[in-house]
Amino acid sequence: MSLFVVIVRILAEEETAVCEMWGSPEFPLLFKSGDIMIGGAFFVHSQVSASSVTSSDAPDPLICTRLNFREFRFAQTMIFAIEEINNSSSLLPNISVGYKIFDSCGSTLPSTRAALGLINGQERTFGKSCSGQSTVHAIVGATKSSSTIVLSQIAGIFQIPVISHFSTCACLSNRKEHPSFFRTIPSDYYQSRALAQLVKHFGWTWVGAVRSDNDYGNNGMATFIEAATQEGICVEYSEAISWTSLDEQVERVVRVIKTGTAKVVVAFLGYDEMDILLEEALRQNITGLQWVGSESWITSSNLALRKYSGILTGSIGFAIKKAKIAGLQEFLLQVHPSQDPQNHILREFWEETFGCSFQPSLQGVKQCSGSERLRDIKNPFTDVSELRISNNVYKAVYAVAHAMHSMLKCGEKSEEVNMSCTWKSILPPKEIAKHIQDVNFSLQSGEKVYFDERGDPPATYQLVNWQKNSAGDTVFVTVGSYDASLPDGKQFTIKEMNLTWPISVCSESCFPGFRQAVIKGKPICCFSCIACAAGEISNSTNSAECSPCPLEYWSNEDHNKCVPKVIEFLSYEETMGALLAGFSLFGASLTLVVSFVFFWFRHTPLVKASNSELSFLLLLSLTLCFLCALTFIGQPTDWSCMLRHVAFGITFALCISCILTKTITVVIAFTAKRPANTVPQCSVLLQRMGVLGGTFLQVLICVVWLTLAPPFPHKNTVYAAERIILECSLGSSIGFWVVLGYIGLLAVLCLILAFLARKLPDNFNEAKFITFSMLIFIAVWVTFIPAYVSSPGKFTVAVEIFAILASSFGLLFCIFAPKCYILLLKPERNTKNHMMGRNQAGYTLDRSPVCRRASITHTFTLTFTPRGNLEKPESPVKTHECTGRTCKLHTERSQPGVEPGPSRCEARALTTAPPCSPSF
Repeated sequence: MSLFVVIVRILAEEETAVCEMWGSPEFPLLFKSGDIMIGGAFFVHSQVSASSVTSSDAPDPLICTRLNFREFRFAQTMIFAIEEINNSSSLLPNISVGYKIFDSCGSTLPSTRAALGLINGQERTFGKSCSGQSTVHAIVGATKSSSTIVLSQIAGIFQIPVISHFSTCACLSNRKEHPSFFRTIPSDYYQSRALAQLVKHFGWTWVGAVRSDNDYGNNGMATFIEAATQEGICVEYSEAISWTSLDEQVERVVRVIKTGTAKVVVAFLGYDEMDILLEEALRQNITGLQWVGSESWITSSNLALRKYSGILTGSIGFAIKKAKIAGLQEFLLQVHPSQDPQNHILREFWEETFGCSFQPSLQGVKQCSGSERLRDIKNPFTDVSELRISNNVYKAVYAVAHAMHSMLKCGEKSEEVNMSCTWKSILPPKEIAKHIQDVNFSLQSGEKVYFDERGDPPATYQLVNWQKNSAGDTVFVTVGSYDASLPDGKQFTIKEMNLTWPISVCSESCFPGFRQAVIKGKPICCFSCIACAAGEISNSTNSAECSPCPLEYWSNEDHNKCVPKVIEFLSYEETMGALLAGFSLFGASLTLVVSFVFFWFRHTPLVKASNSELSFLLLLSLTLCFLCALTFIGQPTDWSCMLRHVAFGITFALCISCILTKTITVVIAFTAKRPANTVPQCSVLLQRMGVLGGTFLQVLICVVWLTLAPPFPHKNTVYAAERIILECSLGSSIGFWVVLGYIGLLAVLCLILAFLARKLPDNFNEAKFITFSMLIFIAVWVTFIPAYVSSPGKFTVAVEIFAILASSFGLLFCIFAPKCYILLLKPERNTKNHMMGRNQAGYTLDRSPVCRRASITHTFTLTFTPRGNLEKPESPVKTHECTGRTCKLHTERSQPGVEPGPSRCEARALTTAPPCSPSF
């Protein structure tokens, strides 16, 4: 490698120090002197000849070949801009601008030589001191990021500003490593993210990636993969090639692309690498892929050839905004070797363009006449339809000119008629860089030019799609844009296109109602679809997670929408509710029928003996018990919740109080020897007070319950997740169980008393029926408790209604069915004699003439003559030992003005006794 080393050689004979260049100086391809010199570095040639390097011999000079027409146009655009400035009276007046343009050959080594050539100049000696100014004040270039990094690092040592027109590597924005670097093209930091958003927009989650094996491709692809991962995009493969790669390497990369499953390939390649890749892809016949390109090649007309149309048609990518430069085309068409006959690059350009030679000795090659016209040629040099990068060169030159204009304070003295600049013999590069940082101007086209703190311009792109026109040629159609200065969500825009885009996914999309489940050992883009669980939804395609529905909502059948939960309660419309309501009404109706029967036979001995007032009150309470079951059916409300429990508690308390009072009356009546003198008598008033007292206490409990913590409607979402159970919350569980416990207490007392009175005379005794009814009642409510606690939802209410109806029917049938049987089917038993128990058990019953009246209860002596064996008597004598045994009987009498009731009779067994006829 040949380096330009400046050394100080001590001349002993003259004892003076001379700064001398060691090595051969580099000469520019294009040169023009001026007060201000702007350097340029373009890879006018795209191929470098390889030379052998040994430790003993100096390396051969680098030879660059293969003229690049596009880069030569960039160099001529720089010259065009400088000529415009020199001809301008408003920008840098009385200051001439010159240029020195070097060939970087698209490689780092020639770029290093170009950088040193721009700084040092061509003189071999520099006098006594090696310190001095650079031969250029600013540098425009280079095209490739790797070349620009070398150029910026060398120039940065001397703080010489470098403005690149095509280097997009985000690494160049690092001010610590590149303190004097600027560019007129956006950083790949934004382009890579824009590409990721583009890929996401089309739903391509499975892509392949190919990059240039240099700073441009490696940094750009790394940023893209990072951004793509954040967007949920997976890269199947990421391969790198270089324009110097061996054919085997390129063949291997193309084979990877061909065998891959991704239908979209993101190509972060330079123009040269893309050209090499396409040649191999054409050889291996790769078609059917969607190419996503970077700005380096996406608008290259050299690639938009018909031979590549089968591969690249439909390609899409971001490009620099297209512009128009007035006068540039005419300037380019005027380029001719006669402008500088000694300039070999102009001669080479002419020969390459027209396929001729200025040397007549070459056989098989026509001789150039010089009269050829560039207007007749269509190549990348003359094509100004896609002025994108050329416009960046144009802006870079004008940025330097405006910075120098500001630095030299041109036109600040208003008293001068002609604008002029204050020339300075020394222009510090650091100060030039500072003024470039502060430039803010507009071109003739209206485009604004300025730099941010990192030296980057505003990041704006055009989205370009390759389409065919009617002639079959490929044209670049702008279909969208990207502007990083806009807020998130508005940066990327794309037009609606009537085009069919490929699908590139590792796994088919999961429809709404499903979620993605990562497959072990594969990228996150490869997944299986699992249906959302009950109560969860996903309302978008490819949802990573299912979202739970709100508390009062549930997922629909497709699990893609939350719908209100079904509100469940026991209603009249459903079968169970209708049946329970029917049984309730049937029980109430049956009770009313029994009431009608008792009312119809109210004057008969049986009804009178049954204590008709308590019987009718009991029938009324049973009717209410049946009807209170209806309050448990239907949608719970504040009032219905309070009514159902209060009605249940009070009606059953009234019912059991009536039965308890009847039982107490029977027990007291048949257990007293001298009722009038020894025990309180069960008068009507006392009976009424007993019923009222038993019911009032329950009313008091209910009032306290409703006052402190009344029942209220409650939406139960705990038991059943998929539905809401609308139920009545007890408010206070203690209140409910106290109400139920009080009813149970009354029932237990009634059962005990009825059990004790079960052996009283049958004809007059209801105790055993009351015992049976209480056993059924208690059994129902004892089994109710566990069933009530364990029953779910509306079945809790159904269990409570069933308990109400079952206990009510038990009371109705056990107490009133025997009486209705006699009243309706056995009227011969509904007589006073039958109620009195005459002609039973083989006895002849006579009443003694001695009868004593005590209030409404009569005590009289009955005598009866045994007729048969007295050892085993039958009813009505329940127990006896021998003749003279006292027997107790139950009778009811009806006297004018006297209410029927129990009485006590004392009888003495006699062998003979006169008949007695007491008044009843």
